[in-house]
Amino acid sequence: QVRLVESGGGSVQAGGSLRLSCAASGYTYRMGWFRQAPGKEREGVAAIATGSSGTYYADSVKGRFTISQDKSKNTVSLQMNFLKPEDTAMYYCAAALWRKDWASENTDYWGQGTQVTVSS
Repeated sequence: QVRLVESGGGSVQAGGSLRLSCAASGYTYRMGWFRQAPGKEREGVAAIATGSSGTYYADSVKGRFTISQDKSKNTVSLQMNFLKPEDTAMYYCAAALWRKDWASENTDYWGQGTQVTVSS
C-alpha cells in the first residue's frame, strides 16, 4: 500500500500561480494529478514517470503547468502558472504502478485532494 500526502493549493486570482506537491510512501511507476470540478468528470491534468521522468499534460494546461519530481524525496510537484477560473477544481494526487495511459481507471492510489480556486 502506497500512501500519498498532498500539500499546496488554495485561492488565487486569475493569472496567478500555485504549487502542489505530493509525497509517496513507496514505489510508483507514474505519479501526477487529476482534477474534478463540480458537475464535471475527473480529468487527468499531468503525470510524470518516476523512472524516466517522461511527462504527460492535458491540452488544457500545456504551456502553463509544469510537473517535476524529487527522486530523493519520492515527491512530485505541479507548478501552475497563468491560472484561469476554469482551473478551479479539487486536485487529486494519484499514482500508478504500471505503464498505462493516465486515466482514473489505471491509477492504483489516490491522495485526499486539495482545492484550487481561481477567481476572475
